Amino acid sequence: MDRIHALQEIACVETLGWRARLALDFVRRGERTVLERRAHDGPLLVQKALYPEGESVCHSIIVHPPGGIAGGDRLELSTFVDRAAHSLLTTPGAAKWYRSSGPLATQQIKFDVAEDAALEWLPHETIVFDGALARQQTEIRLSAGARYIGWEVLCLGRSGAGERFTHGQWHARTFIERSGKALFLERAVLDGGNGADSSPVLLANHSVVGTLIAAAPQFSSELLALCRQAAPENGSAAVTLLPGIFVARYLGDSSEAAKRYFVALWRVLRPALLGKAAVEPRIWRT
Repeated sequence: MDRIHALQEIACVETLGWRARLALDFVRRGERTVLERRAHDGPLLVQKALYPEGESVCHSIIVHPPGGIAGGDRLELSTFVDRAAHSLLTTPGAAKWYRSSGPLATQQIKFDVAEDAALEWLPHETIVFDGALARQQTEIRLSAGARYIGWEVLCLGRSGAGERFTHGQWHARTFIERSGKALFLERAVLDGGNGADSSPVLLANHSVVGTLIAAAPQFSSELLALCRQAAPENGSAAVTLLPGIFVARYLGDSSEAAKRYFVALWRVLRPALLGKAAVEPRIWRT
């Protein structure tokens, strides 16, 4: 019977894909931010809490053991940062969305940040294989005094292998609200082979796009001017300031150039918005 059940489970996974959920709660205990709760179901985990810059900021590494997201997979990551706590989340490597024979793969990210709390979401790049059918939804809900910095570096096709995103679909939605009022809503649908990659108003024959978003109660014109001094090694970039939202864009052909550009911006934004010097997660150096 055990063998039969195992075969049934394998068949179910092949048909429906993996279902993985991870929920994290960070709270402030005295001067220390602690990972008070972690609940997971399926192959989505977090390694132990790390403190490379002292007790006030808790670093955590989100791990997806399968190493990639296949058609039919459904991943859910939710994080709550309680009042005055500070959490930094990252990943050990690139996220890979594999080619699908038909089923849609999805990832839902939900962040809730309480009063005077801070959350940083600084993952490695996302690689969308040619033929992937992928949908990602990100929702960020901020209290009045909450702060957030996060980025997404998207690679369409495996450029190192000479692959382009010629068929498939990438669908992304990002929504940010503060105190129940919408601050930012962006939707993107990229269909491989429909001309978006060559359109001068879209990808302009480039394969890597990136977005960095910072949300805080206040921004200064001086901070915006400092960020405009940064520039990527190759590719093009731009920054803009909306009410309560700072947005930086990258367009080029190098995920490494995009990440280095965003790290340069983070080094400017983090002290100004979070009151902390930019201390890189140790996993970035391994």
